[in-house]
Amino acid sequence: YEFCRRIRMESETPIIMISARDEEVDKILGLELGSDDYLTKPFSPRELVARANRALRRWEQMKQRGDLNSSADHQVTIASHQSELLMLDKQRRLVYSCGEEVEVTSKEFQVLSLLTEHPNRAFSRDELLTLVWGDDYFGSDRVVDDLIRRIRKKLDKIPLETVWGFGYRLRSTERATEG
Repeated sequence: YEFCRRIRMESETPIIMISARDEEVDKILGLELGSDDYLTKPFSPRELVARANRALRRWEQMKQRGDLNSSADHQVTIASHQSELLMLDKQRRLVYSCGEEVEVTSKEFQVLSLLTEHPNRAFSRDELLTLVWGDDYFGSDRVVDDLIRRIRKKLDKIPLETVWGFGYRLRSTERATEG
């Protein structure tokens, strides 16, 4: 888990976690720490190749869209009433709330990045699933609700709103972006 966390702090390289631990809690922890996929032993070599190819395709798509831009020191700030509530340093993958660094998982960072890039825009659960977890995510859309709950717990001062019956939005009256 620590190795996965360290890789994620520096890179968006696809990670497939392979483990004999097949409990749901182990899989969820692996995915929350930044693994793109979690495969339990025993498995067939064909399954591993298929999952690796899928992860590499998704990574290539992200590179083509520019989601993996590491050449610029890109920061996004959400402020309210002249106070900095949230700042994301995308190159270093760091999150600051009211000036204090907050540790977040890879998926939490991806959701925060998406919401800060589009302040006041409501995203449905399905949109968040597709944009963050990918088109081929197989599982409950409630994973989004769980992730939002964890973000709110870590960043309790940010205006992350529920749009009832639809999804979520990050409310902002001011937005500053530096490149």
